[in-house]
Amino acid sequence: MTEMGSRTGIRVFGTAARYVQGPGALAQIGRHAAGIGSSALVLVDAFMLPVLAPVIEASFAEAGLQARCRSVASEVTEAAIAAVTANVPAGTDFVVGVGGGKTIDIAKGTSRRLDLPVVTVPTIASNDSPASRAIALYDDAHQLIEVPLLRRNPALVLVDTEVIAGAPARFLSAGIGDALSKHFEVEACRAAGGITMQGTRGLRVAAIVAAGCYEVLRSQAVRALAALEAGVIDDAFEDTVEAVVLLSGLAFENGGLSLAHAVTRGLMAVPGAASRLHGEHVAYGLLVQLAVLGESDAAIRDLASFLDEVGLPRSLSELGAAPTDEAYDAVAARTLTAPHVVNLPEPLTQPALVAALRRVERLAH
Repeated sequence: MTEMGSRTGIRVFGTAARYVQGPGALAQIGRHAAGIGSSALVLVDAFMLPVLAPVIEASFAEAGLQARCRSVASEVTEAAIAAVTANVPAGTDFVVGVGGGKTIDIAKGTSRRLDLPVVTVPTIASNDSPASRAIALYDDAHQLIEVPLLRRNPALVLVDTEVIAGAPARFLSAGIGDALSKHFEVEACRAAGGITMQGTRGLRVAAIVAAGCYEVLRSQAVRALAALEAGVIDDAFEDTVEAVVLLSGLAFENGGLSLAHAVTRGLMAVPGAASRLHGEHVAYGLLVQLAVLGESDAAIRDLASFLDEVGLPRSLSELGAAPTDEAYDAVAARTLTAPHVVNLPEPLTQPALVAALRRVERLAH
C-alpha cells in the first residue's frame, strides 16, 4: 500500500441489524426473530402485558420459538436490571423489550449483562432509544448517572404502528421534539470535530440522514398528529414514526449530539420542568442551541411556531418552570456539565448560555 498522510482517521457507522415497521407488525415478530435465537425472555410493560403477551407468544410458537413473557414496572436502575438478570430462565438466548423507554432499557441492560442479543418493540414513539445501543441508567432519585452502551445495536427493532397509534398523542409529540434536533446537533458536532457514540468522528452519511429526518418532520409531523387524532394510520403517520425511531437514532449514534441534548441535563435541576418528557426538553434545548449559535430571531421564531403546532414547549414557562434568574443560572450550570456541550464550534460560557436562555424566553411567544 502507498503510504499517505491522513487527516481523518477511522470512522464507524452502526445500526440495528433489521428494522420492521407497519400496522400489525407485532403478529409477525416470531418470523422476524427467527435466526436470532430459539428461546427469548420477553419483558413487557406491566399494563400492556395482558394485551400484547398473547400476540407475542402465538407468533413465537408459529415460528417454532419459545417466548417467556414477564411484566416490568420499574425504573431503569442497576438494581432493577440485576433483579431481572438473576431470574433469567435457563436456555434463554435473546432478550426482547416491549414497551416504553424504561422497559426497553431494562431489556437492553439485561442483554448487556448476559451478553445476549436484544430485540426492541416500542409501544410509544417518544424517542429514538429503541434503535440505539444506549441505555439511560438512573439512580433511585431518578437522576441520570450513566449511559452505558451495548456492544452491538439491537438485532431487531419492530414497530407496530397500530400499537403506537393507541398511545396518547403527547408521546409522539415528544418523539418529534427529540428527532427534530438531530439535524442541528449533528451539524454542530461535525463542525466541532466531535466524537460520536461510536468513539470516532462521524461519517457524512449521518448528517444526510439527520437532514432527511428534519425534512420529513417539518413536512409530515403536523399531518401525522392530525391522522392520529382522527384514528387513521396514513403515510404521514408512518413517515413520522420512522423519522422518530429509526432516522433519529441513526443520526445521533453516528453523527453525535450537541447543546440541545445537553440542556436536558440542566432542565432536570429545575422544579416544574424536571418532570417533562425527554423530547419536550430537547425541543426547548434546540431553541437554546439556535440562540447560542447566533441564529436570527426569524429562524428561532419559525422553529418555535412549528413546535407550537406539534404541541411542544417553547420556553421555560411552558415547561412549567418560572423564568427567574435562579432558574436560568441553575439550567446553565447543570447544562455545562453535560458531555455533549463540547460539540459546538466555540467553547460555551455560563453568561453566554444564560443570555441565550433569556433570548429564547423573549422570542418564544
